[in-house]
Amino acid sequence: MSSADPTERPGPTRPTRPAVPPGLVDCARELAEGRTTSSGLVAAALARIEASRGTLNAFRQLRTEAALAEAAEADRRLDAGERLPLLGVPVAVKDDTDVAGMPTYFGCDGVLPPAPADSEAVRRLRAAGAVVVGKTNSCELGQWAFTEGPAFGVTRNPWSTAHTPGGSSGGSAAAVAAGLVPAALGSDGAGSIRIPAAWTHLVGIKPQRGRISVHPHSDAFQGLTVNGPLARTVADAALLLDAAAGPHPGDPHRPPAVDASAAARRDPGRLRIGLSLRPPLTLTRNAPHPEVVHAVTALAEALARLGHHVEEAGPRYGLIGLSFVPRATAGIAELAALHPEPGLLDPRTRSALRTGTRLGGRVVRAARAREVRQHARIGAFFDTARGGPGYDVLLTPTTAAPPPRVGAFDHLSAWRTDLAMTSACPYAWPWNVLGWPGVNVPAGFTRDGLPVGAQLLGPSRSEALLVSLAAQLEADRRWYEHRPPPPGAPRGR
Repeated sequence: MSSADPTERPGPTRPTRPAVPPGLVDCARELAEGRTTSSGLVAAALARIEASRGTLNAFRQLRTEAALAEAAEADRRLDAGERLPLLGVPVAVKDDTDVAGMPTYFGCDGVLPPAPADSEAVRRLRAAGAVVVGKTNSCELGQWAFTEGPAFGVTRNPWSTAHTPGGSSGGSAAAVAAGLVPAALGSDGAGSIRIPAAWTHLVGIKPQRGRISVHPHSDAFQGLTVNGPLARTVADAALLLDAAAGPHPGDPHRPPAVDASAAARRDPGRLRIGLSLRPPLTLTRNAPHPEVVHAVTALAEALARLGHHVEEAGPRYGLIGLSFVPRATAGIAELAALHPEPGLLDPRTRSALRTGTRLGGRVVRAARAREVRQHARIGAFFDTARGGPGYDVLLTPTTAAPPPRVGAFDHLSAWRTDLAMTSACPYAWPWNVLGWPGVNVPAGFTRDGLPVGAQLLGPSRSEALLVSLAAQLEADRRWYEHRPPPPGAPRGR
């Protein structure tokens, strides 16, 4: 796998590569110091997006005219001396996120009305000065670990266009990994940030429930889904998290504020880390791919070398899947029932709608009521006061397999699609049931050059610790030096 240092001059025998677009922190710094303009950054991002449509297809909708006008206004504000965390910086948001004046398709086909107002997360990004250039592709209602559908086609992985970037935040992941935008917002209801981050060599943060508002929803997907950032570095992800974080007045979940950017600059201290390669109980019994095991084990060894105590250990998950399935399918049913043309929905979505309708009401209320006991049982892993071993962090693979090939899930029934996804991605979803934070970090590559990732998981409201640990690991592993092949280079295997 090749690596590139942006400051290194290539020797005479090394092929030149295109200029590396700056990350989120670098964009903000260059704008504040007057070394670039928002108009230039936004125009360049839009040009990269347009040039990649035939290969990556990361975006569903663009705000070309509006974004360029907002960039020009940002330049005027910068020239007048105004400073905000993201003033003039281009970013993208996922297709499930309301942006005023744009339909919120959430991966669906059909004609939908434009959103009347920004979601709270977008409102906060705008308040921080960000320029939203467009909305990235998502699979239909965020159900699957791939980003493909009749409404928009296929979104492909920048590392190999024969493979999926994952889902459901696959468009955001592909856009950031390819350098189309410096960072993007995604959402995570069963790993939908962490899985595509793992499969595109990115940092992806699933925050604590309520950290970033999901308004206009009050409790998205029965409390499973949260919004969070995807970026190439921990500092970039932390900055986007800080800019988007904060509650809407009507939000039911309101964790105390956290300064993720400050956490990214702190040493995490010496931690007790449990390494667990065994996934929670599911209907599949597939073992993790040997190359995934090798990569995550190597990451554990790096953590031990950095001074942390690392040993094999895992929490008592119990039958947590019995809580996940009713909540997930009820969430899909609630959204699917609002679609004005249900006949356009994927047959698998209509199947989930029927299941979610059956499992709604008392069943889903009982599933949510079990969360208190699940917090106690699984939380004991982190808490000696509960009789547990008192680990600080849990390290697991993010997925059990490298990214599948595009089309691998075509023509499967709803049941077989769920089984195939559970087999490939059995590790991420329990933390959605709990509502606790997790961070995907790049773990390396397979022999075929496909990215894989690892999760740093913590107890309630532990984002600061996880971000600090991820930043320490990043300084050692320097994963940001690895980039996908440039456009036009041979891809796919």
